[in-house]
Amino acid sequence: MTLFRSDGDRVPGAIEAMAKETRAGRMDRREFLALASAFGASTAFAYGMIGLAAPTKALAEEPKKGGTLHVAMSVKAQKDPRTYDWTEMANITRCWLEPLVRYTHQFTFEPVLLESWDVNDDATEYTLHLRKGVTWNNGDAFNADDVVSNLNRWCEKEASGNSMAARVGALIDAKTGKAQDGAITKVDDHTVKLKLNEPDIAIIPGLTDYPALVVHRDFDKDGADPIKKPIGTGAFELVSYDVGQKAIVKRRENGKWWGGETPLDGVEFIDYGTDFNATLNAFESGEIDLDFETPADFIDALDKMDLVKSEVATATTLVARTNITHKPYDDQRVRNALQMAVDNDAVMQLGYAGRGTVGENHHVAPIHPEYYPLPKKTRDAAAAKKLMADAGQADFEHELITVEDEWQKNTGDAIAGQLRDAGIKVKRTVLPGSTFWNDWTKYPYSMTIWYMRPLGVQVLALGYRSGEAWNETAYANPEFDAKLKQALSLADPAQRKEVMKDVEQILQDSGVIIQPFWQKLYCHMSKKVKNYGMHQTYEMDFQNVWLDA
Repeated sequence: MTLFRSDGDRVPGAIEAMAKETRAGRMDRREFLALASAFGASTAFAYGMIGLAAPTKALAEEPKKGGTLHVAMSVKAQKDPRTYDWTEMANITRCWLEPLVRYTHQFTFEPVLLESWDVNDDATEYTLHLRKGVTWNNGDAFNADDVVSNLNRWCEKEASGNSMAARVGALIDAKTGKAQDGAITKVDDHTVKLKLNEPDIAIIPGLTDYPALVVHRDFDKDGADPIKKPIGTGAFELVSYDVGQKAIVKRRENGKWWGGETPLDGVEFIDYGTDFNATLNAFESGEIDLDFETPADFIDALDKMDLVKSEVATATTLVARTNITHKPYDDQRVRNALQMAVDNDAVMQLGYAGRGTVGENHHVAPIHPEYYPLPKKTRDAAAAKKLMADAGQADFEHELITVEDEWQKNTGDAIAGQLRDAGIKVKRTVLPGSTFWNDWTKYPYSMTIWYMRPLGVQVLALGYRSGEAWNETAYANPEFDAKLKQALSLADPAQRKEVMKDVEQILQDSGVIIQPFWQKLYCHMSKKVKNYGMHQTYEMDFQNVWLDA
């Protein structure tokens, strides 16, 4: 068995084949870098494989110590990180809780609480080498007991809201719904071995997702509350947390952070609500230095305010999904009629000011390595109306529910307008986020934002595989599950593409989603904010940010 160590210069043959595809322009560079780094390539080696020089991390100026960064972002009620369903939750707790691995701006994976990892050539065995010299802010040493505890918690499939189970499914015993015996082994204080029950190329990418923040081994014993017991390994410490108002962290004082010392004195996250005009006014008055995200409709206004704009192309999207446990959405004809009545490009123009890429109703993006281009479909309003009538639902009024965020509301309005134009009755309901997200997986017909994952197979496993916590469509198709399982086992992108052709087609044909566009993400910041940029997954990391005040 061949093992490949991260940050090395040896990779499986499938990755070498991917490099050729990338050099020939047949594979996206960003996604090649992700898979190459997951299977052992150092950043420099991965870039070299495709004939490019690795970007330098050198800063133009020496970081200055001091100052508090003020960030406009919602401050949501906190909970167990493995049940997080909003990245804003993690952006705050990430100040003191850290992941094992980070997905970088360069679309590679770099170790954080790990020093490195080994993976065998068929992705059935991983060895995690932990970073030495890491201390929790309560004085305990970070060690393999912490990692084993977290992995076992992530494997608890029946734990309410635990979406991490979908990311580590190859470690779970289907009968018990917990980690399979022998799947997670402590080798020594700084080494943990994983033996999967089936190949899974997405294990390392899954460890970078925002619910994968590592908590102390006594997290459950201490009450499973990251705010009441903010024990972490990170660069900051929690000062205060007021839901819907403000969260404050300061530079770590209890024990030395393994990364040295963060330049910032602290960070304040300020909640201005869902009307972005309040954030715009906060920029004008100098109350904030940075926003979480700039909506498409406000980009031009902020561009005129002498701010720095950061942007990135992503596989983040908004889906209009039906839940098939509710009638009439148990009828595929109804779902297909809804799809058929909508022009995704028109929805992108109206809902997101055209700042994206048109979607194809199967939730795999062109920038994903496994994306297979299916034949393009066009809107057919007359056929949609007839199909709805054939299903006996010509007079049914569909209630399309969205949150009140302007661009999501606009996107919902655009879809509703096209449905009405096709003779399909639609009622629009707009809810505040605090109400919407209480039952987001249960609505009969609603719209949900889905953040980017490095691999297309990751989001399909989270959102559409039978029985998963985030499967808001309630879609359950054994053929889809089997094909997806096969795709997750294939490192070779050419082989995986052929399987994904069927996966995409099955999901598209099911009609469970209208997925109109892929977003480009933007944020704005004061010129004094240094070493920060919009992340493709909305992730905020502030340990190396500084202020040129």
